[in-house]
Amino acid sequence: MKQSATFKEKLKYAFDNTMTSGTLSLIIWLGILSVIVVVIAAVVVVITGITPVDNPKISFFEACWQSMMRAMDSGTVAGDAGWKFRFIMLIVTLGGIFILSTLIGVLTSGIQTKIEELRKGKSKVLETNHTLILGWSTKIFSIISELIVANENQKRPRIVILAYKDKIEMEDEIKSHIKNTKKTKIICRSGSPLNLHDLEIANPNFARSIIILSPENENPDTYVIKSMLAVTNNPKRKQENYHIVAEIKEKSNIEAAMLVGKNEAELVLSPDILARVTAQTCRQSGLSVVYTELLDFDGVEIYFSEEPKLVGKTFKEALLMYEDSAIMGIQFANKKVTVNPPMDTVIKQGDKIIVISEDDDTIVLSGKTNITINEGAIKVGTPEPKIIEQTLIIGWNEKGTSIIKEMDNYVLEGSTVQVVSETESTKQEIDELNNKLKKQKVSFLQGNIIDREFLESLNVEKFNHIIILYNSHIEDVQEADAKTLICLLHLRNISQIKNVDFSIVSEMIDIRNKELAEVTKVDDFIIGDKLISLLMSQVSENKYLKLVFDDLFDADGSEIYVKPASQFIQLGIDVDFYTVTESAARQNQVAIGYKIHALQHDSDKGYGVIVDPKKSDKINFTEKDKIIVIAED
Repeated sequence: MKQSATFKEKLKYAFDNTMTSGTLSLIIWLGILSVIVVVIAAVVVVITGITPVDNPKISFFEACWQSMMRAMDSGTVAGDAGWKFRFIMLIVTLGGIFILSTLIGVLTSGIQTKIEELRKGKSKVLETNHTLILGWSTKIFSIISELIVANENQKRPRIVILAYKDKIEMEDEIKSHIKNTKKTKIICRSGSPLNLHDLEIANPNFARSIIILSPENENPDTYVIKSMLAVTNNPKRKQENYHIVAEIKEKSNIEAAMLVGKNEAELVLSPDILARVTAQTCRQSGLSVVYTELLDFDGVEIYFSEEPKLVGKTFKEALLMYEDSAIMGIQFANKKVTVNPPMDTVIKQGDKIIVISEDDDTIVLSGKTNITINEGAIKVGTPEPKIIEQTLIIGWNEKGTSIIKEMDNYVLEGSTVQVVSETESTKQEIDELNNKLKKQKVSFLQGNIIDREFLESLNVEKFNHIIILYNSHIEDVQEADAKTLICLLHLRNISQIKNVDFSIVSEMIDIRNKELAEVTKVDDFIIGDKLISLLMSQVSENKYLKLVFDDLFDADGSEIYVKPASQFIQLGIDVDFYTVTESAARQNQVAIGYKIHALQHDSDKGYGVIVDPKKSDKINFTEKDKIIVIAED
C-alpha cells in the first residue's frame, strides 16, 4: 500500500531531516535565513523609496549591502538618519542579532561535540609501523616501558592502544605510571577490539606488531581469541601475515587460539611459563635475575645475526670469536631454532647465530687470532650430586599445581613438597595432584602464613627450597602482596637467627611492590606479571624469540643453569672469560655469565649476576661463585 502525505508534511519532514543532519546544515539554514532577511529589507527600501536622509536614492545592491552590514553589526543602526529608514534597519538588526546569537550557539555546540568526540578517542589513527596494543590490564605499563626503551633507536616510534576504556582515563593512568616516554608517542583510542569498526580506528593493517592483552575478568581467553579473530578474519585485512603476540591463561584454550592465530600469532601461556620459571628458579638461586636480564630491553638482549665470516666454522669455534657478545645458539636457514647445539655443528650459509649483546651494533667479530687459553686454569669438575629434595610452598593459587608438576621433571624420586595454605580447599587439589606425580609426594598443612610462631614450627631450615605464592583467595591486591612481604621478612629473620642460608622465590601481583621486597634482601627477582610483560614485549619485536625462550623454559633440552665455578675453573687465580667459555664448551655447555656470591644481596648490582661479560676481563672466582651456563643438565 502506497503511503500518502500532504505537501506540508513532506516539506516539514525534509526540513526536520536537514536540521538533524549536523552543525553544517544548521549553519546553511541560518545563512539562507540571513539572505532572506537582507533581500526582503532591500526590496522594501527600493520599492518604497525609504532612504536615509543624507542619501535620497540608493540602488538594490547598495540596499542589500546596507542591510547586511546592520544584520552583522548591531551598532551600525545608531548612525542611521530618518525614522522610516531607521525602523526598517532596526528590524534587520534585530533579525541579525537573533541569527548571529543562534549561529554562535550552533558553532559552540558543534565545537563541544567535536571535542567530546576527540575525547572519546573515535578518530582513526593514521600512523604506520606502530606497535598496536589491544585491551587493557596492569601489564600494559611494563610493556609500554619496555617498548619505550626498545624504540630509542627508532625513527618516530609510536604505540597505539585500543581498549574499551575512556581515552582520557587511559592517558592519565599512563602518565601516572610512566613519567618519561622519551621519543615514543603514545596514542590512545577508545573502543572494543572485538568490534570491526572500532578495530579499524587503530589501523591494524599498518601495525608492525599487535599485542593482545588478557583482561582481568572472568573468561579472559574468550576475549583474547575473539580479538585475534577480529584481526585475522577481518574482511578488510591485509594480505601479508600479521605479527600478533597474545596472552592465554588456560592451557585448554591453546588449541582454539592456535586455530584462530595460525602462523600469525605467538601465544604466551602465562601461568605455564611462570610455573616453569618458578620451578627452575627455586632450585637455582639467581636464575630469575638472569631471565629478567635477558628479557628486558635495558642492558643486554638476545639478537639474531647473520655473519658471513662464520660460515664453515663450528659452533664451538664461533663461541670465542666475539669479545663483547655471547653466542647461545643457532637459527638455521629453515628458521628452526636450537639453543646450545652440538659443539661440532657447522654454521652454513643462511644460518644466523643467536647472540646475547648490549645492542645490535655491538655484535662485532673481535678479529683476534691469538687468543690465549689458560689451560692450567681449566678444570672439568664433577657435577654436584643430585639429592632428594624437600620443598616448602607457602601460599597457594592456580599456578601451584603446575609448579609442582614442573618440579617433578627435575627432582630425584623420593623428594617431597610441603604445601602450607590458609584455605582448607587446597587439600582437595593436593590429593588429586599426588596421583599424577612420579617422583614427589605432596603433603598439606593449613595455617596462618604470617604468624611467626607457626612459621617457626615448620622448621624451615630443613627445606632445600622455599616458594612463596600469593593467596588467590584474597581479592585485594595490596593485601595479598602485604602478606607475602610479611612472610618474607619473617623467613629472612629466621634465616639470620639460625644462621642457615636457603633460597626463597616469592611471587607478587603488583610489580610496584618490588622495591619493598628488596628491603628484605631477597637474592632472587620476584616472579610475577612483569615477567610475562617482558616476554610479550620481546616477542613483539622479534617473533623468533618465542622459540628461544620456549626452549630455555622447557625441561627437555638445554636450559640455563647456575653452576659452581669450581666445575669449570681453578679457584683463586685470575682468569679471563675466554678461558671460562672454552672450559664450558669442552663440557658441551655455553657459558654466558657468572654470579658473584659476595654481591648476592646487592640489588643495585643485580644481586651479583653478570650476563655477557667482556671476555678479556680478568675474574678471580671463589668457592661460592657460580658460572651461568646453558646446558642439557
